[in-house]
Amino acid sequence: MADRYLHLTGTAPGRFLTRRLGLPQPVPLRRWTLETPRLDGPLLHLTAGASAITEELAKVLATTGLTVAAHAGRPAGIVLDATAVASAGALAQVHAALHPVVRSLAPGGRIVVIGTPPSSEDHHQAAAQQALEGFVRSLGKEVGRGSTVQLVRIPAGGPARAAESTLRFLLSPRSAYVSGQVIELASAAPGPVTDPDAPLAGRTALVTGAARGIGAAVASVLARDGAQVIALDVPGARDALVRTADRLGATALPLDVTAPDAAARITAAAPNGLDVLVHNAGITRDRRLANMPAERWAQVIEVNLDSVLRTTDELLASGALNRGGRIVATSSIAGIAGNDGQTNYAAGKAGVIGLVRSLGPRAAAEHGVTVNAVAPGFIETRMTAAVPFLIREAGRRMNSLAQGGLPADVAEAVAWFAQPASGAVNGQVLRVCGQSLLGA
Repeated sequence: MADRYLHLTGTAPGRFLTRRLGLPQPVPLRRWTLETPRLDGPLLHLTAGASAITEELAKVLATTGLTVAAHAGRPAGIVLDATAVASAGALAQVHAALHPVVRSLAPGGRIVVIGTPPSSEDHHQAAAQQALEGFVRSLGKEVGRGSTVQLVRIPAGGPARAAESTLRFLLSPRSAYVSGQVIELASAAPGPVTDPDAPLAGRTALVTGAARGIGAAVASVLARDGAQVIALDVPGARDALVRTADRLGATALPLDVTAPDAAARITAAAPNGLDVLVHNAGITRDRRLANMPAERWAQVIEVNLDSVLRTTDELLASGALNRGGRIVATSSIAGIAGNDGQTNYAAGKAGVIGLVRSLGPRAAAEHGVTVNAVAPGFIETRMTAAVPFLIREAGRRMNSLAQGGLPADVAEAVAWFAQPASGAVNGQVLRVCGQSLLGA
């Protein structure tokens, strides 16, 4: 559904009116297309203190395709290496580095602060590095004009190149609806990528709930990036599923993920194993708890959480997920902040977060597989188009970018998690919500 308010604020009368009334002034986001695969302008590389990774980080930044500079009049992106900030006093160096340049950031620009995990043995370092999180989340709400701000933590002593795929994603139009996020990296070196334009070439990906909406967008982006996609959805959505699969050159798999033999049938559909498993299927059965029958509760938990747990366990145990594989599940802002009338849905989506945080380290150690999740906020889909007007408008505006996201925004985040080069990204929950004002 068209966002008429966003269109209005792009006109001179609309800008005047919304400015006078103190209303949000969203800026159309620049997303990835074949014609606009990169940000326009140079990338400013700054440091706060004497960092040990400055030279290595510069080499990583060169892989983004942007021209890296120490000085730039109108940068498309700014990367601040703050890994050396280890005291409250040293935070002044963060201010000194960004204060003179933040206003010069181009519209739709990117700011990424590079930090390191807070230490359990040095509470001064821990305080300073944790302070960066509050700084980034606040700056994300200040920069405006469609720009975003993130914090990426590289392990102390870890290689800066572990952040390669993450920085390529965050410093590109692919991350247009991601802001105010904290991404913790492991020390794993990035896997080989033969073709940067097709990083999933030779890999098999299965996407559940792929007939339409976010699932269809995920299948489309994975296919664009070179994956052979198996698109799964319930038999009742067969016609839409086949249309999506045919459009992408994918394989349609009509299957209810709650079926007892779901994992076995998925395995049969991928005889050479799966490299990417995307748990996107989900349902809602909204009602306040006092009015919610047991069957409504059970249906949502079964589809949104129990089937995810069961099929993941069975596919890992059987070896159907190849080493170097990627599991990406779909959570929700509702699972983080809660939502009136959605105790069942929020419980299931919060459960997905628990799965990711617990299984991620063990799956990497035992199976060579990473486990991550996306948590969409207000995304423009057929479901949100049916929401009453005032609630829909509130959902669109209650984030730092003051607009709804698109299914492609979620799909781009999934594709980043799915890349072989993203082996250092594990156990993470990325909120694709424009930095929602609900929840942290």
